[in-house]
Amino acid sequence: MKKDIILSGVGGQGILSIASVIDLAAIKSGLNVKQSEVHGMSQRGGAVQSHLRISDGIIYSDIISLGTADMIVSVEPLEALRYLSFLKQDGRIITSVNFYKNIENYPDETELIDELNRLNCLMIDAEKVAREVGNVKTSNMVVLGAAMPFLDLPQQNIEFAIAEIFKNKGQNIIDVNIMALRKGIELINL
Repeated sequence: MKKDIILSGVGGQGILSIASVIDLAAIKSGLNVKQSEVHGMSQRGGAVQSHLRISDGIIYSDIISLGTADMIVSVEPLEALRYLSFLKQDGRIITSVNFYKNIENYPDETELIDELNRLNCLMIDAEKVAREVGNVKTSNMVVLGAAMPFLDLPQQNIEFAIAEIFKNKGQNIIDVNIMALRKGIELINL
């Protein structure tokens, strides 16, 4: 088993939380993990991305080469498109359709969606689902849930990782994040 994943979004959207959850779940599953992060200017809404490599074999580098990523998992549509050069030919994109207009010359929303529609892309309204579970900040877990079928990690290990990572924030935060994850999974199973 080997998965190379680019995680992308804007500072404050929870990309590094997604990375931490996947990392811990992969380790609990007996897999090897390497990860690198570029935080950008996260305090100012800058681009954040993480290279995440999971394997049952040895991983020599934490950087994913151009054209080799199995997946781009993004919580912002423009950020999903920013890293297309890393995606392999039959790679998959899972992204939220919720725009975060953090730059003055943000592209036309319709053009962005049209471009994503031309690709092997699964688009979800993560913020809508997160609001339904009671906390819009869980939209990152909704996106993670939508990516679950392509991660090849047991759901119980992902939920264990969420509980571990958010344990200092209280049971309510753990519960709402797990609920958001499950709602994301349901989006794929419809």
